[in-house]
Amino acid sequence: MRRQFGAMLLVAALTLAGCGDERLPADPGDRLPGSSDSASASAGASGEAEGGTGGTGGMGAAPSKTGAGAQAGQSFTNGNPGGHAAVPAEAQAADSSNPTWIVGDGSPAGCTSERFVAAVAQGGVITFDCGPDPVTIVVKQTAKVRNRSSKVVIDGGGKVTLSGEGKRRILYQNTCDKELEWATDHCQDQATPALTVQNIAFADGNSAGDKTEGGGGGAIFVRGGRFKAVNTRFVRNRCDDTGPDLGGAAIRVLSQYHNQPVYIVGSTFGGASGQGGVCSNGGALSSIQVSWVVLNSVFSYNSAIGKGANPARSGTPGGGSGGAIYCDGDNFTVKIAGTLIEQNKANEGGGAVFFVSNDKTGTMSIEGSTLRKNPSAGFETDGFPGIFFLGARPPSVSGSTLSR
Repeated sequence: MRRQFGAMLLVAALTLAGCGDERLPADPGDRLPGSSDSASASAGASGEAEGGTGGTGGMGAAPSKTGAGAQAGQSFTNGNPGGHAAVPAEAQAADSSNPTWIVGDGSPAGCTSERFVAAVAQGGVITFDCGPDPVTIVVKQTAKVRNRSSKVVIDGGGKVTLSGEGKRRILYQNTCDKELEWATDHCQDQATPALTVQNIAFADGNSAGDKTEGGGGGAIFVRGGRFKAVNTRFVRNRCDDTGPDLGGAAIRVLSQYHNQPVYIVGSTFGGASGQGGVCSNGGALSSIQVSWVVLNSVFSYNSAIGKGANPARSGTPGGGSGGAIYCDGDNFTVKIAGTLIEQNKANEGGGAVFFVSNDKTGTMSIEGSTLRKNPSAGFETDGFPGIFFLGARPPSVSGSTLSR
């Protein structure tokens, strides 16, 4: 049974969530109320999906490859339509057919920032009911995952864009942030929360000036638990312009449970000129001591604009590496399969990918992918255009094209 919740019940729900030891019982599909005077929802332009490279933040209309969780009658896709990498079960979209919370009341005006932020704080499976057309929800404050949530699934149904308005980060998870409650005594290595974003877009997130945990993560910042993104689009996100080791205009991840990988599946970062992410390092993704599996995705027109590399050269602020992807740490792995990486650039090393395993134990593989036109203004590894790599052995490349 679905219920329309009243404002008093919402206050009770948030109060209980803050205590950390109780959870308000809820029927699947409960709707979160919120002030309708917040003008945070507006019609969003649908993006082009042709070739996985168009769009400006709305969800494109094209045959779906990862349609789990999409509402009936919708078909859309992000990522690389030419990618054919197998997607393991744990990397597939989460089941959102029985949502815990529905944000919205059937109209664009009902899909407010307040309702979305409240739903994320509650945890569970979150879907949207904003009417038949694409919408953009301007997130007026960063949505924060509470650390006692076992899982948070945010499914936009192919119609929702979350916007940081160019002023703030959109989504934040940090198992070591005491303000979000410590759920264990080993916050840096705990299995939950498990955060999934799918069938949605993140636009105009900006974490510049926020140096929490070293900064970065213009759209999404994650430390601890688990994280994956499926059929998701990231456009025009930013983080700080300079700094030797911060990054991730779209996503920044620090530590995952037992070093299990972050999965990026069927997703687009940038996709067209002027739509890419911009940060000191990692115009799309950035991490320290995190493994990644990137499948059937597109990274284009992202930029690492710092100057001075890492460690920063004397007289420079540092940064400028990993036009699309920046990875640092010790023993971690990166797998890129079925993915197109093109037209990204770095002021220093790795116009496409910067990979440094400090203890030289890390490995990288590239399978069935195309990397092209990713200039590195400073340095890259011989024989691997667009890549700077330091690890256990040279990257494994199969069925792929790497070119300038």
